[in-house]
Amino acid sequence: MNKLTVRDLAAEQLRGKRALVRVDFNVPLDAGRHITDDTRIRAAIPTLELLLDRGARVVLLSHLGRPKGKPESKYSLQPVDKPLAELLPNRTVSFVESTDSDEALKATNELKPGEVVLLENTRFLGGEETNDERLSRALAELGDLYVNDAFGAAHRAHASTEGVAKHLSPAVAGLLMEKEINYLHDALENPKRPFVAVLGGSKISGKIDVIEALLPKVDALLVGGAMACTFYKAMGLETGKSLVEADRVELAKSLLEKAGTRLILPHDATVAPSIEQGSSARAVGRDALPPDQAMLDIGPRTAESYARAIASAKTVLWNGPMGVFETPPFDKGTRAIAESMATATGQGATTIVGGGDSAAAVEQAGLADKMSHVSTGGGASLEFLEGKTLPGLAALTDK
Repeated sequence: MNKLTVRDLAAEQLRGKRALVRVDFNVPLDAGRHITDDTRIRAAIPTLELLLDRGARVVLLSHLGRPKGKPESKYSLQPVDKPLAELLPNRTVSFVESTDSDEALKATNELKPGEVVLLENTRFLGGEETNDERLSRALAELGDLYVNDAFGAAHRAHASTEGVAKHLSPAVAGLLMEKEINYLHDALENPKRPFVAVLGGSKISGKIDVIEALLPKVDALLVGGAMACTFYKAMGLETGKSLVEADRVELAKSLLEKAGTRLILPHDATVAPSIEQGSSARAVGRDALPPDQAMLDIGPRTAESYARAIASAKTVLWNGPMGVFETPPFDKGTRAIAESMATATGQGATTIVGGGDSAAAVEQAGLADKMSHVSTGGGASLEFLEGKTLPGLAALTDK
């Protein structure tokens, strides 16, 4: 990685200094505002511990949800306070109900070495998502150096991810950011072969750039999810009530021509009249989709052949579920991919799950710790795989 990281900072650069750390605490909350999955909080702990152990005073910035540039109590970061304190035992963790304010500035100045303050949701600030220059400067007042460990927000040019980095030096990557970039970079530029990519999800439109970027690099690209149906339509097959992007059929046709034998589509599909009618789900060949039914998962033959392809791979990259994995029985294909990747990891393969729904599916299956790396950022990992520059990374200090 060609950016400075927290590892590159000497202890004297950190001792007593306010480290302004952009984390990604955009965690799911239930109706009672209890955190239902603390993966993202846990992912930030190694960086925070390194900074605290070296005597830094840690100031945390994060967004949560999509408030419209003004405070909304349901998006407050307050529920993160207690779980964070539990993950940092023997440390003082406090919460301040504002960010761009005299109160926040006072809290950062009063922090003692080894203490942590969590500031309120950055998206409560009007200029956050427009990357407002005045706000960027105000946020920079809250720290003496900047650490970006929010890979999940690195594809956004916001005041707390990109703007502030221009006003604090050094501006470095955290350990999570470093790990994410290294795994994805190595998979793209220096994969152990065979290199197999598995792409799913509902829409081909969201994955076109990824498909085009991966095709020259992979030995096989396995397609699942409803996006397979747009390819089926391009092949002239019946797609029934399946989700098809009519305006992408020509593009699917050209991708199939370009890909040759490397792009592999499901051989069979699990179909039903609707998601609610799971009890009538059945498997059919891809050339036998009934006109009154929809493909809601890959079929069992496909799950088996994809598992064989994954078993023979040395590098596997997965982004997007194979079906409607939240609703059994349409979770079988996605679960089969997760299980075969877990097995491949055990046999020495490098397995990378590209965030978003695939990360949720792996967590749900209880297999997250059986993968080499589960990304914390769906959108950011997709944009990195597409070859795009991530603004939150580009703004950091070069080595």
